[in-house]
Amino acid sequence: MGKIKFGTSGWRAIISDEFTFDNLKLVVQAIADHLVAKGLKEREVIVGYDTRFLSEKFAEETCCVLAANGFHTILSMRDVPSPVISFSILKRKAAGGINITASHNPPDYSGIKFSPSWAGPALPEETDDIEKRINGLKGSYKEINPLEAFERGMIEKVDLSTPYIEDLLRKVNLSAISKAGLKIVIDPLYGTVRDYLDKILREAGCDISVLHSYRDPYFGGLTPEPSEKNLEELIRYIRKGEYDIGLATDGDADRFGIVDSDGSFIEPNYILALLFDYLVETRNWKGGVARSVATTHLIDAIAKTHSIEVYETPVGFKYIGELIAKDMIIIGGEESAGLSIKGHVPDKDGILACLLVTEMVAVKGRTIKELLEDLYERVGRFYSKRMDLRVSEDFIDKLKTQNSRLKIEEISGLMVKDTITKDGTKYIFDGGSWLLMRPSGTEPLLRLYVEAGSKADVEKLIGAGKGFVRAGER
Repeated sequence: MGKIKFGTSGWRAIISDEFTFDNLKLVVQAIADHLVAKGLKEREVIVGYDTRFLSEKFAEETCCVLAANGFHTILSMRDVPSPVISFSILKRKAAGGINITASHNPPDYSGIKFSPSWAGPALPEETDDIEKRINGLKGSYKEINPLEAFERGMIEKVDLSTPYIEDLLRKVNLSAISKAGLKIVIDPLYGTVRDYLDKILREAGCDISVLHSYRDPYFGGLTPEPSEKNLEELIRYIRKGEYDIGLATDGDADRFGIVDSDGSFIEPNYILALLFDYLVETRNWKGGVARSVATTHLIDAIAKTHSIEVYETPVGFKYIGELIAKDMIIIGGEESAGLSIKGHVPDKDGILACLLVTEMVAVKGRTIKELLEDLYERVGRFYSKRMDLRVSEDFIDKLKTQNSRLKIEEISGLMVKDTITKDGTKYIFDGGSWLLMRPSGTEPLLRLYVEAGSKADVEKLIGAGKGFVRAGER
């Protein structure tokens, strides 16, 4: 077995290869030791799981290790979305939470996502400590027989969904949704959001159709990521009928996917911008807005019209989650389809995102594309694109060590106005277009993100970025 890497999203690996029961117990033991060291042994730990192969069994074994270390453990009664775990940590003032999930990864993966007591993604100092503890255990962990643990009340099965849904309904204008009488298609992608979106919107009086609303550990042969490619069936379904909107989430429901009434997939960047503008208009909240360095500057243009401060963060929702937890922002989001809002959990919530988009469409009485056109007329046009390039590990290492020294004055005829090295290297050009080159943290990929005022300029920037990379690899 290689060294276990424990990052912000915890640990993910292929089932029965690296993700074994022994390795799972080692990781959980390290988390237990971490919580004990922080003086949190008197508090509960929340445990949940997704719809993947053996998830509930992995969750039960997780509880047994925690119980053997003296923690009273709350186990979800069924597979559960990650945002529900985050909410339960805050609601029950727990020491933290562990969700057995590989989120949007392929079906042969499983994972452990750890959320600390503040319910956001674990910060670097926490993940570093846990990783050191994992690799210092030398194969030893504590455990207790599950029958004994349940009989002694050390593990308690609890319905986590009801309190979460009740809280969510206070944050969404369900009355407006009810009055609109929307016709909606929901695609859970065989994941944990079953009986959440469909239940809430059906009870609100919407005409609901649901695809893939049963457990399939293989996710229909796809990855449970709500991308345009993976939502082709949802798109076809909407185009065949007269529907107002299509809603989807990933495997653990922390990311969202939105399809408009004509079957057009709407990129997450545009959803974030539209919801930001809508919340400012309807909620009368005070605070800033946060986006990652890779996320659209359409948000900046909207913020300027409202005189709102923009916080640009590195990629990783933990940075946005901190701002949510500190009540500094109205909304925060990433181009990878994660968002949360003021007063909600400091982690991504795809269920909330889908409900807010539904509310926006209901209140405005217009399609998403129409709302986006209205926004463009007010603040200008923004087109975004992302591309992943497979490169050598040597090139990735060179970029990571030389990012701060990549001083370029011109790319493909565009003059560089500013260079940002917060996460990767981001070149801002005259006129507001930009190019970000950012190495993946998990594989030899270079991610190119670009944004410009026209589709032609976007393609020009993509070409310039590819040319720069290929020249650097020679």
